[in-house]
Amino acid sequence: MSTPYPFTAVVGQTDLRLALLLNAVSPAVGGVLVRGEKGTAKSTAVRALSALLPQVDVVPGCRFSCAPAAPDPACPDGPHEPGPGAARPARMVELPVGASEDRLVGALDIERALAEGVKAFEPGLLADAHRGILYVDEVNLLHDHLIDLLLDAAAMGASYVEREGVSVRHAARFLLVGTMNPEEGELRPQLLDRFGLTVEVAASREPAQRVEVVRRRLAYEDDPAGFATRWADDEHEVRARVVAARALLPQVRLGDTALLRIAATCAGFEVDGMRADIVMARTATALAAWAGRTEVLKEDVRQAALLALPHRRRRNPFDAPGLDEDKLDEILDRFEDEEPEPEPEPEPEGPDDSGPDDDGGGPDGGGGVPPQGNGPQTSDAPPESESESTESAPADAPEAPQPSSQGAGGPEQAAVRAAEPFRTKMLSVPGLGEGAAGRRSRARTAHGRTTGAQRPRGQLTKLHLAATVHAAAPHQKARGRDGRGLVIRKDDLRQATREGREGNLVLFVVDASGSMAARQRMSAVKGAVLSLLLDAYQRRDKVGLITFRGATAELALPPTSSVDAAAARLEKLPTGGRTPLAAGLLKAHEVLRIERLRDPSRRPLLVVVTDGRATSAGAVGGDPRELSGRSARLLQAAGVASVVVDCETGPVRLGLAGVLATDLGGPAVTLDGLRADSLAGLVKNVRTAVTSSASDSTRRAA
Repeated sequence: MSTPYPFTAVVGQTDLRLALLLNAVSPAVGGVLVRGEKGTAKSTAVRALSALLPQVDVVPGCRFSCAPAAPDPACPDGPHEPGPGAARPARMVELPVGASEDRLVGALDIERALAEGVKAFEPGLLADAHRGILYVDEVNLLHDHLIDLLLDAAAMGASYVEREGVSVRHAARFLLVGTMNPEEGELRPQLLDRFGLTVEVAASREPAQRVEVVRRRLAYEDDPAGFATRWADDEHEVRARVVAARALLPQVRLGDTALLRIAATCAGFEVDGMRADIVMARTATALAAWAGRTEVLKEDVRQAALLALPHRRRRNPFDAPGLDEDKLDEILDRFEDEEPEPEPEPEPEGPDDSGPDDDGGGPDGGGGVPPQGNGPQTSDAPPESESESTESAPADAPEAPQPSSQGAGGPEQAAVRAAEPFRTKMLSVPGLGEGAAGRRSRARTAHGRTTGAQRPRGQLTKLHLAATVHAAAPHQKARGRDGRGLVIRKDDLRQATREGREGNLVLFVVDASGSMAARQRMSAVKGAVLSLLLDAYQRRDKVGLITFRGATAELALPPTSSVDAAAARLEKLPTGGRTPLAAGLLKAHEVLRIERLRDPSRRPLLVVVTDGRATSAGAVGGDPRELSGRSARLLQAAGVASVVVDCETGPVRLGLAGVLATDLGGPAVTLDGLRADSLAGLVKNVRTAVTSSASDSTRRAA
């Protein structure tokens, strides 16, 4: 077994280390979600934490880690006879992103069921993680149904399995830690709320600290065992402090003033529900115990707010997490401490300054009182300059012309803010796909409702038990069955077929030419695209953004799972110049061709946002409208499902967006018709809309 990197050797990342240690002191805090860019020691710190947890006593032979002093009366391996326990280190169990539901919660032991005719439960990862750590790397990429099961078990402290004739309940209390890179997509707000604490981590910009990170990492890779030995004393000290804080925790008093501060803080920041109040109370109590105190002070409540509230204030995925610390201090200062301030306590002994590669601080910054938050901060109100620049001018006022970088493309106009997003209608790809799990189009998936059974193609992944038994039953006499177990042959096995929803690649092609440049109009267009991006986030899609204006088209955002990155690019999108519609469509064809090679199972949905005008052929030359028609028909021939968002306004309309939609083989929907609450019919399926459009064209021709 490889030697893990020592927890105390992690440089910086004060808030991350503190949040992990608070959960080690009080698992009731509810776990930690670690958000940050790649290469910031997220996984290293989490994996190192398990070495600091005290050993656990378990009933020998119990697969569910029951405590000898208080075994679970409902343990599937019970009842347990009184007796001495066996001590073992606390486990850290990793949940892979591609894990199945059976692997997480456990399932019927198929081998014993078929061979012996008995119902036997095979435990999953939740049972392995009981009384330890369950770590999910890239938790934002985990399938929704697995996250639901995971967080339900974390909230209830037990796992319930009701499936395939098996009914099992077992204890599942663990420290839940998830790490994620926001660039790869966000968690739903409901799931964010289920994590007790969240921490934003980023690489240090201090050269000296970066040098220390590199020095320690190289020393560890050269001699892992020797490096761990150099930090053994520091590890032992922190482990002893965790044990002492756990013992002190029941004695910590959470006074009325602290409770009022907690309630006022949650109310002042308009946090939904009551979970935030409970988590803050538990966190503040753990902070006091970690500092060796039996009273919760104002600084404990403040630090608890900085750890427990930022992710609960997000109303949509485009909101940056964070708290206004000035507002927080204002709320906390309204209440005066009723209790006298305790005398200053001596700081606990930290690592010796002459210790190995010491950076001058322990896991909590080196003091008895936890450090105050130093993560990124955000304000509730938008910057004054931004709000004035976008709201003080009349809606129909032209933008100030900017120097053009488009040559013959005409003057460039500054970006305008998007209108408020709204709930959009359902757009989906026709047919039955086999892509990544999501919430948009129908697909054959590993999870969902069972629709039938078939012979497995390749390796069997999900057994359809009833169909397998049905296939084997007629042959039992001929196979000489003489016991309870069935005689099963490989040809009898049946694979369950399931239908659910998949996520798609939604590629936006946005017209940013001069014909779209009217301030009020472009604001509405951006609001519509932002609404579709929000819908894509909720449906677990990948998104890409292409813009076209002047003489060329640009891939503003390559396909990604981070819809907030697309929203940021959209917000800064300038307008102006002529309309190279064909260039935008050809760029989309190129991007989709490359993505089909990278991820052939993910089906695309092309959303073209334009008024349909084509006034520039770009570098190709020729008639712009004819060229755009040929480009659209090329996409249709490639089988790309498309929809055109018609941005044309005014009393006189040319209907060019409808012509483009016909060439693409998809429907056209107006900005108003895109709203889910509009009077227009619901766009349920692109194929249905295509059929209707084709029928209308036939009747007009007749």
